[in-house]
Amino acid sequence: MKKLSILFLTTMMAVAINAMPRIERAEPLNWWTNMHTPLTLLLQGEDLANGKVTIYELKDGQLKKTSGLSVRDQHNAESKNYLFLDLKVKKAGTYRIVVNKDGKEASWDYTISERRPQDKNRQSFNSSDLVYLIMSDRFVDGDESNNSTPDTREKCNKQNVHGRFGGDIAGIISQLDHIAELGATAIWPTPMLGDDEAEWSYHGYACSDYYHIDPRYGSNDQYRLLVEQMHRKGLKMIMDMVPNHCGAAHWWMKDLPYQDWINQFPEFTNTCNAFSANYDINASEYDRQISNRGWFDRPMPDMNLENKDLLKYFQQWAIWWIEFADLDGLRVDTYPYIEKQPAADWLKAIRDEYPWINIVGECWTRPAANVAYWQAGALNYDGFNSNLPTVMDFPVEEAIRQALENDGQGWGNGLTRVYDAVAADYLYADVNKLLLFLGNHDMDRFADVVKDQDPRRVKLGYVLLATMRGIPQVFAGDEYAMKSSDRSLGHSTLRMPLPLGNQVTEEMQEMFDFQKRLFQFRKTEPVIHTGRTMHFITRDNTYGFFRYNDTNAVFVYVNASEAKRFVPADNYKEILSRYNPIGTDIISGQTIEIKQGLEVAPLSALVVKLNKK
Repeated sequence: MKKLSILFLTTMMAVAINAMPRIERAEPLNWWTNMHTPLTLLLQGEDLANGKVTIYELKDGQLKKTSGLSVRDQHNAESKNYLFLDLKVKKAGTYRIVVNKDGKEASWDYTISERRPQDKNRQSFNSSDLVYLIMSDRFVDGDESNNSTPDTREKCNKQNVHGRFGGDIAGIISQLDHIAELGATAIWPTPMLGDDEAEWSYHGYACSDYYHIDPRYGSNDQYRLLVEQMHRKGLKMIMDMVPNHCGAAHWWMKDLPYQDWINQFPEFTNTCNAFSANYDINASEYDRQISNRGWFDRPMPDMNLENKDLLKYFQQWAIWWIEFADLDGLRVDTYPYIEKQPAADWLKAIRDEYPWINIVGECWTRPAANVAYWQAGALNYDGFNSNLPTVMDFPVEEAIRQALENDGQGWGNGLTRVYDAVAADYLYADVNKLLLFLGNHDMDRFADVVKDQDPRRVKLGYVLLATMRGIPQVFAGDEYAMKSSDRSLGHSTLRMPLPLGNQVTEEMQEMFDFQKRLFQFRKTEPVIHTGRTMHFITRDNTYGFFRYNDTNAVFVYVNASEAKRFVPADNYKEILSRYNPIGTDIISGQTIEIKQGLEVAPLSALVVKLNKK
């Protein structure tokens, strides 16, 4: 028995000595000429460390020596199964990368393409746009053949509110005309990259593959086709990215390049969700560390962007998708959870490559001072610049919800909350780069929370959304004032498919038509896109404000009370005197003269365009 054991050990050692190096993947998947960002290629496979690398050009079936793609430097990771190559790109072509280890070779064919011509006048999403948010798996099932696939674990189950429903790229394409008809000009789908958790994978925020669309949505080429079709219809694509965490099913979790590739603790440690620790002068280092390094959830390992190779990986990942799919913008999930300076460095690299691109970050905190800290250009006491152009306006979202969830009685309640929230605009570097919204996929539907679920109150919210400063965003289904099917079961029941065909009731269609009037009007009104705001406080649950510039204005008056109100025109003389007080009310279509005694019905609003005298 002893002899057998020695023989087995000797055999295994011989196998190890004679092991062949193998390349299983190379990321980024390809690259382009004339990029500002240098290319660092991650090779992953087996026994790649310390391999000697030679690159040939593959042309007409022959391998030729080349300087079109060459190695500037290379380095190992802690795992022997990775190799990082810093490459110099000179010309487009197909190249064969050969790794030689102890006389044995592994190879990978790699493509460098010509970069598409750059449009110097390219516009990202901005305050002239309306963003339409889609929960990708739950939106529309346009192709039942990919609802479940052999290479993904969770199968489609529309009877399970927490399961996959089959929404896909084909479903989004089928609704582009509907989205454009509403007045939306940009689409933000929740992540569509691989998410191969065994359950609860439908949300897409636990990525298992950063470079491939999940096959239950389609393919990389289908995603690029979606963007092309959107562009033909005047729609912009915003990709949802999650650099803070990956999924537990990500391929690298079986063999991390470095032990600090993710943040690790002796036992599972949640983030403390204390974003304030990033700027709080009284914060402990312990809280800062747990806030940035703690895991968002058990299936979501927290990435450590202080690892330079990981930071470079994520910089190239974002740039690759922008270039590959011709994206128009990015949305960053859980932004303040990321290590603060590396997150800023990540964004800087993206914007160095694409100075025109807008990126919005989810900074789910309040009050306005806490949100403003994260916007690029903020006058922060510590000199920190996030390089994040746009932040989500959670303070105003909260104010509008609280204003309309009751009758507004009591000091400081009702629409006074909205006035007070907008009064904090001085804190922001750029108020036109605030993403304004009434709800999204992570909070109760707006129609669920307004008092009595009254559609009149829902409409008042959309009047504010369509006319206030910033970039408005609508969550798919809210154009119909959709409600959750069962709020007791959590967010899964608000993330339901878009009503189609005879599922759309008369009441739903009427709500859609109302919002369509507002958003199509907004689409063509620069004064709402970039004009200034002057607002007026009252204590009767009304809110009056002007969006104005040197040539025209839009007057908005919202009556959220359950009694008729009279427009206090005399209070508005300082601005109203500059404009002809007669205009058309966008909501009713009637000619309106703004004067003392103008009556506004309960739970209704005016939106009146005015011209300079």
